[in-house]
Amino acid sequence: MHRADSNRYSTRTAVGIMRRIRIFDATLRDGEQAPGNAMSPQQKLALALKLEELGVDTVETGYPGSSPSDFEATQLIAKSLTTAGFSTFNRCSREDIRLSMEAAGDNPRHQVQVCCTGSDIHLRHKRGITRAEALSEVSDSIRYARSLGALDINLAVEDASRGEHEWIRALVGTAVEAGATAVTLADTTGFATPQEFAELVAVVRACIADDIVLATHCHDDLGLSLANALAGLAAGADEVQATLAGIGERSGNTALEELAAVLSYKGAELGMDTGIRTELLDEAFELLSGAISLERSRNKAIFGTNSFATQAGIHQAAMLQNPVTYEFIRPESFGRRRSLLVGRHSGRSILRHLLGQLGVPADDGLVSELYQEYIANRPNGDCDELDVLRDKLADRLGVPRSVGATA
Repeated sequence: MHRADSNRYSTRTAVGIMRRIRIFDATLRDGEQAPGNAMSPQQKLALALKLEELGVDTVETGYPGSSPSDFEATQLIAKSLTTAGFSTFNRCSREDIRLSMEAAGDNPRHQVQVCCTGSDIHLRHKRGITRAEALSEVSDSIRYARSLGALDINLAVEDASRGEHEWIRALVGTAVEAGATAVTLADTTGFATPQEFAELVAVVRACIADDIVLATHCHDDLGLSLANALAGLAAGADEVQATLAGIGERSGNTALEELAAVLSYKGAELGMDTGIRTELLDEAFELLSGAISLERSRNKAIFGTNSFATQAGIHQAAMLQNPVTYEFIRPESFGRRRSLLVGRHSGRSILRHLLGQLGVPADDGLVSELYQEYIANRPNGDCDELDVLRDKLADRLGVPRSVGATA
């Protein structure tokens, strides 16, 4: 098994007992299979190496049985990662598992993930099989993976949140008896509320041994993927399957950067931490963005264009005194920078600040004149960065541009 440091067990820190939460990154599989997100094997390798650098525990390489591209990507990633584990996705299919083992080998850091059917909806309308047949194929697939040398086998229960608890327990029990070392509970359709998902996780946690890793895989159809993942952790899950920027099927998955932010800033209260180097997350996003042409959303947490930008005059006046007034999350902690933008909602305080940087007395008459010219009467919603407006003011007033001034 690739759980090298038994991460489920608690460690004592200066703030008390902390649970080390494992991060399983699904960007290269679930993230990539959404429309518009296709990546080449070389792009996947570059992202996998960056994910390893920022501290992800397991990188899902893709689904080797689905295409030659995923098979090649898995080969490249398996040969190149040196510290992170890597996981391959498989149906309950001997052929899928054979191809995964051929691509990634029997490396102890290779996790074979076997996807099974967790709801009667899927059994009836997708698979057309009985519960007995589903249990049989789970047992056969896991035993077959073990016969090929797999040491770490993860039973991924698709649509687990819409499955009956008794049925989920039967699937998990069969898998563990056959040799599974990990279980993933998937809220595949984004169906669950935090309370519902926590109840499911608690049910499964109670019926498996402590050394079986229990993971969450939540989708964001109701905007609850992060909340459900956190509820799952509180109920006893050890690991979260997440993706960069939350990309994935339909509305996407639990966003890695949002989870990392919560456990970074609220870890002491929650009693949880991760090994994620948050300052590298934006570099990873830029790499992903270049690969799939993913633009930044204006208001997305952590990665959004406006995540660390402020235009409102009242806010800016306070932030010029101390950024903590309106900035709970420090931008540099996530590889970002603070941006005070000057637009129609800015106030006179920002002009006084810039005049001070230029060494120009900020008398009320001049400030009012500049306010009308550069702020109040802007013809559209455009904003200027501080240094841009500072240069405009310097040219307007005939003084040298300030070099090296900061916000």
